[in-house]
Amino acid sequence: MFKKGEKKGFSFPHVYIMFLLVMLLVVILSWIVPSGEYERTVDPKTGITKLNTDVFHYIQNKNPISFMDFFTALHNGVVQSADIIVMLLFASGALYILEKSGAIAAGIHKLLQIAEGKEKLIIIALLTLFSILGTIGFGEGGIPFIPLAMAVIMGMGYDRITAFATSTIGLAIGFTSGVVNFYTTGVSQTIVGLPIYSGLIFRIVSLIVFLIISAIYILRYANKTKADVTKSIVRDEYIEQLDHTKKAEYEEEVFTWPRKVALIGLVAVLIGSAFGAIRLGWGMPELSSIYAIYAIFLIIVLRLNPSDAAETFGIGAARLLPTGLAIGFARSVMILMDQAKIIDTAVHALSGMLSHTGSIITLLVLFTVVIFFNFFVVSGSGKAMILMPIMGPLGKILGINQQVMVVVYQFGDGFTNYLWPTSGGLMAALGMSNVSYSDWVKFSLKLFLLLHFAAFILIVIANSIGLGPN
Repeated sequence: MFKKGEKKGFSFPHVYIMFLLVMLLVVILSWIVPSGEYERTVDPKTGITKLNTDVFHYIQNKNPISFMDFFTALHNGVVQSADIIVMLLFASGALYILEKSGAIAAGIHKLLQIAEGKEKLIIIALLTLFSILGTIGFGEGGIPFIPLAMAVIMGMGYDRITAFATSTIGLAIGFTSGVVNFYTTGVSQTIVGLPIYSGLIFRIVSLIVFLIISAIYILRYANKTKADVTKSIVRDEYIEQLDHTKKAEYEEEVFTWPRKVALIGLVAVLIGSAFGAIRLGWGMPELSSIYAIYAIFLIIVLRLNPSDAAETFGIGAARLLPTGLAIGFARSVMILMDQAKIIDTAVHALSGMLSHTGSIITLLVLFTVVIFFNFFVVSGSGKAMILMPIMGPLGKILGINQQVMVVVYQFGDGFTNYLWPTSGGLMAALGMSNVSYSDWVKFSLKLFLLLHFAAFILIVIANSIGLGPN
């Protein structure tokens, strides 16, 4: 998952090792932080579990983390993440059939011909496209499309970091803005009793702000490295990439009508997945089935041998197995935290600390806490279930609109999904794209700091205008 031949000195350990270290940290915290629980009730109408913030008590944890619990959490994490992992395996298998058919190479060559002289516009267009995917909640669901976008951008002569950033940052800013993201916006607003997707205009404006900042940052790096390859974070690879350009390879593939139809089918899969997720309430099983259908569609349209295509599908899925394990191991961290019963204790301490502070300080502290908390609990919807029942009542006490509290949660949750090493989705994307975590941090850290600064300014504005409904 990390490139070979990196310079000697400090380097981040393999993603699996990183997850094991974080799990060990949770075990240590379980012996320091007392266990505690809020009273929980299930809303019979929505099925959502709510916390009674008036009833909290410390408990004696009768099930402390044992030696075997530590390692069985790895198994359980993969099992509990099976729906996401299976969807990615199906997507990778289907897209590998498309790749081996030559349709992707032919399509990329055609796009490069069209894009000649318009490279910057292509980067902006792809950044915008991936941000749209992010707005509807595509996190891990957008990962299979990252290598396709990267092939286009690298084919235009940009380095691997530019290519990876264009798609990944797009997902990050779209997911964070939460325009119609059910996993953060929808769940959070439901918990605090707001109309779902209310405050839409503010979130669209926020998305545009994030998009402008990201486009300027990425294009600045892209122009700098294209003008001077030594400025590239992956300089040695970039020099080799330019010496062995892929354009000649794409020229060998003819863009036939069957290949055009196959790529049109890919666009239909993308649109259908988005429509199904928003309008039809589709989950991972339905998204997996879409890719299974698409694989069969490719066999028919491209007139492939079914048995050969099935073998290709298996090879493509196998390429994503290390990625799937990374997602499962990330879930293992949450499993141990649940067993230690220290999440509610941390939330209770937070609410007590902020009960007598001003609104601006409260917003800043809450924003920072959500960012930090995301290191341990990456799941947007899961974290909303934990934090929003506290943030909602706290907002009422301090006179902060519930909509503003939702925005604080959204903006604190999203960006670090693409920065923290405990994010299985990020590690999956890095693995598929052959980008090292250390290289990604070198490129993205300043950008994420800028985005977080802009996000907090937007939070302050939302609070000053009394963003509603309450």
